[in-house]
Amino acid sequence: MAKANKKANHLTDVASDKLADAAEDIRGPREDVPGLSPNPATNLIINDILLRSVGRLSRMTVEKAVLGRKYGSQFAKDAVENRSLVHTLAAYGVTKVATKSVPGALIVGTGLAFKVLFDRSQSRRKSRRAGEKTLREQADPDSAI
Repeated sequence: MAKANKKANHLTDVASDKLADAAEDIRGPREDVPGLSPNPATNLIINDILLRSVGRLSRMTVEKAVLGRKYGSQFAKDAVENRSLVHTLAAYGVTKVATKSVPGALIVGTGLAFKVLFDRSQSRRKSRRAGEKTLREQADPDSAI
């Protein structure tokens, strides 16, 4: 098994090198790598950090705006910023599964659809009360003790 993986990796490396050589023949030699650093790996890390930071900030801003319309901006800020580590990791994990493959997206989408159907099967008042209780606990973690 390890030998087969090694051989497959070697073949993909050879194919990648051949394609890069062919592209260089067509375009000519590469110019400097765009970015802050001459090291392309450093530039990739910098871009990754920037993209993740912008994504996180925009996501938190939208979440605060959605909650703030009903509950007020301070409550929304507290609820969004005081999520538990378990909640954050669960959301990250589910997102990773959903974005890795089509079957993963289907599984996550089906799970979300079932959750919506379950919430709708409860009485409207009971479902809303449960959601608001969770948000209150998130906004003020000291009161949950």
